[in-house]
Amino acid sequence: MTALIQGNGQGGADAHLLVVDDDERIRGLLQKFLVRSGYMVTVAKDAAQARRLLAGLEFDLIVLDVMMPGEDGISLTRALRSRMTTPILLLTAKGEAANRIEGLEAGADDYLVKPFEPKELLLRVGAILRRMPQQRAAEAAPKVMHMGAVRYDMDRGELWRGDEPVRLTATEAALMRLFAAHPGEAISRERLVVDLGREEEAQERAVDVQITRLRRKIEDDPKTPRYLQTVRGEGYMLAPD
Repeated sequence: MTALIQGNGQGGADAHLLVVDDDERIRGLLQKFLVRSGYMVTVAKDAAQARRLLAGLEFDLIVLDVMMPGEDGISLTRALRSRMTTPILLLTAKGEAANRIEGLEAGADDYLVKPFEPKELLLRVGAILRRMPQQRAAEAAPKVMHMGAVRYDMDRGELWRGDEPVRLTATEAALMRLFAAHPGEAISRERLVVDLGREEEAQERAVDVQITRLRRKIEDDPKTPRYLQTVRGEGYMLAPD
């Protein structure tokens, strides 16, 4: 399952975390806890799905399980570290001292041994994020995408119409991040199904419904969309001003 959920902000955090773990129960528990703590959270079930998400989205921190089928967490850490500086927190099983050392050598920023208390995870995440340079504060201007009277803040994942925020559901927020990462590029319904974690063919219709709802929040005339366009035979495309 892949899902992105916006936290309620009560924890004072606005970072976007990627949690990668092949255990569905653990993924769900981590996601719920981190969301309640104010983070935005995206989850992936394996390294392959994590790679697809990282190709289109930017994250502030990756929480990564070491033992996964296929490509393990250490190999993924090594591959990611060769091309990005996003901090990585490894989750390791008790007694895997060699793997913990190997993970740190591969470029992980910290590790946490399973089983662990959720509060300890929160403290580790907070400590890592505090150590990171405040790159966003140093940027000259925020990354903003304009669509007529609507603007999309790519850093914050927020949609605005004039001075009024436009509320996005979790799925709509995930769609906006995907489209904003590839402006002017058609994204197939099949890819949207996979990236949103809806892997059954019937769920392509659910994606169509979500697109219709998102158009109502972006377009002046949703029936004749100008910005969130349908590309015949290819999928959907975001065409900002």
